[in-house]
Amino acid sequence: MISHPTAAELSEAIATFDAQPAASGDARHAFLARVADNARATVAREVELGARLEAEAIDRLRALLAQDGGLAALNAALCEALRRGEVSPRDPAVLAHLRATAIGQIRIDQPTYGGLEALLAGD
Repeated sequence: MISHPTAAELSEAIATFDAQPAASGDARHAFLARVADNARATVAREVELGARLEAEAIDRLRALLAQDGGLAALNAALCEALRRGEVSPRDPAVLAHLRATAIGQIRIDQPTYGGLEALLAGD
């Protein structure tokens, strides 16, 4: 479900960082090591949750738009339907989809976000 950077791009960046030698006591390297650890955790959450969350988003979009396709195509179709006024941005199904999608992305990107628990309680 990660769109940018992708899990593959994060993994590549982590591998590049891991290949660099560390100087003892290097504060910049220590900081970058923390960044790499956070990226590893994000990739792990993407692996754990991403496919299911994407499938759920596709199911919601298919029901909303009454059409088939992959996530990118369905997202584009939703944007176009909204732009043309064929779907109302206040439609409860649209709002529910956007809310669920945002919560899913937060669960991957920022699972310690203070408001996440409240958002999940609202489900």
